[in-house]
Amino acid sequence: MASPVRIAPSILSADFAKLGEEVRAIDTAGADWIHIDVMDGHFVPNLTIGPGVVKALRPHTDKPFDVHLMISPVDSFLDDFAAAGADTITVHPEAGAHVHRTIQHIKSLGKRAGISLNPATPVETLDYLLEEIDLVLVMSVNPGFGGQSFIESQLRKIEAIRARIDALGKPIDLEVDGGVDAETAPRAIAAGADALVAGTATFRGGPDFYAANIRALRGE
Repeated sequence: MASPVRIAPSILSADFAKLGEEVRAIDTAGADWIHIDVMDGHFVPNLTIGPGVVKALRPHTDKPFDVHLMISPVDSFLDDFAAAGADTITVHPEAGAHVHRTIQHIKSLGKRAGISLNPATPVETLDYLLEEIDLVLVMSVNPGFGGQSFIESQLRKIEAIRARIDALGKPIDLEVDGGVDAETAPRAIAAGADALVAGTATFRGGPDFYAANIRALRGE
């Protein structure tokens, strides 16, 4: 029997003036993971938060912190985000010269390691990496901003990665991020996703709606 899909609300869409309250609210509403988008204004065209904010949020929930590093070069920041409370650290293969070494470093810190593929990054990038990682994050928008529309071609990529994971026989999470809402979520799940990042769709309407929003993403 398939496991229920995990929902990882992206705090990029939360109210930054009260992030601690927002994290507690989505925890109570039924979030499985807390997705934290870290952007440097260089690798992606936006600037968000650093390890200090992650550390400040850590006491507000026991849910796993799913930290997506959209920064380059990435290696020099791994220790700081691990120490701040990240549980999973996901990086892009383009964000450093030696991505296998980056994955080894994350694992040496006792953290789960993820690889994120941008819309134009081919599935073959996972060759020689899949056995080493715990999560694949498929970007179904070009990273940098919330509220973008789902890129349809990424459904084929999700299907291809699902087949590779199943053939490997190792428990690897297949997460999708970008344009995920009540309409696109079931399509991503049908293609093979078992974790969904949703910012706008989760935080829409304010705290009174978060639980209903999360249920809608699950198809409940």
